[in-house]
Amino acid sequence: MNPQLSAVLLGVVEGLTEFLPISSTGHLIVAENLIGYRDAGETFTIVIQLGAILAVVFYYWKLLISKLSGLFRGQQVAVRFWINIVVACIPAAVIGLLFEKKIKALLFTPTVVAISLIVGGIILYVVETRRQEVPHATNAPEPDLDSVTLMQALWVGVAQVFSVLFPGTSRSGSSIVGGLLAGMNRVTATAFSFFLGIPLLGAAGLYSLYKARHTLGQVAGGTSALLIGTVVSFIVALASVTWLLRYVSGHNFKGFAVYRVVAGVVILVLASIGVITHA
Repeated sequence: MNPQLSAVLLGVVEGLTEFLPISSTGHLIVAENLIGYRDAGETFTIVIQLGAILAVVFYYWKLLISKLSGLFRGQQVAVRFWINIVVACIPAAVIGLLFEKKIKALLFTPTVVAISLIVGGIILYVVETRRQEVPHATNAPEPDLDSVTLMQALWVGVAQVFSVLFPGTSRSGSSIVGGLLAGMNRVTATAFSFFLGIPLLGAAGLYSLYKARHTLGQVAGGTSALLIGTVVSFIVALASVTWLLRYVSGHNFKGFAVYRVVAGVVILVLASIGVITHA
């Protein structure tokens, strides 16, 4: 397939799945195999992921500026917000730094991704079923990030560790589940997950991009493909984030849970018949 067209398709997949609780890793593995794309050193994936992260920065730029200015002014609410972000990021960042190479070597396979999708889907479904019995679990139309406590942030941070240890778990999925279990409503848990993606995915992406700087020239389609994929990822991620926040204000995550299980089964079938071979 034409490299530029591949860049468009993969940019759509990345932008659509990065912040939904369905695992961008699993979907990219399937998409790359189906179109016959080989990502040298995962450089292309790293670059277009940054496009998705920029979409969240763009979506929340006013709030980010407000929280940053509040931090420098010593505003208590802003200080607490950034402390919560740091606390929630630490567990996954530490585990990622310590075990990244081993995890990629041993667990970055279609089978592990598929099992993680299925198990994560079941957990998400169970959590949502349990929440129906909790009166205070109703949702507000807007996220209440200022109400997030330090303990809730820590719960989310611990939950995110599973997405680092088991590819296919989904960073957004695990952090949202952690937020729900900690007592956040769906909109707040989802928005908090978005904010965590900025430092976690941003730092990881920039670091990986630095390490892969010598392989940039090996990307199929060159600079134009990277630019196309990043722009498409940004646009689609922006639409995805906007839609998801509106959706969860009136719906639960059970549909995503069912989708995860189905997607995991499909990946297992495709892997068993040799359609998916990329680890």
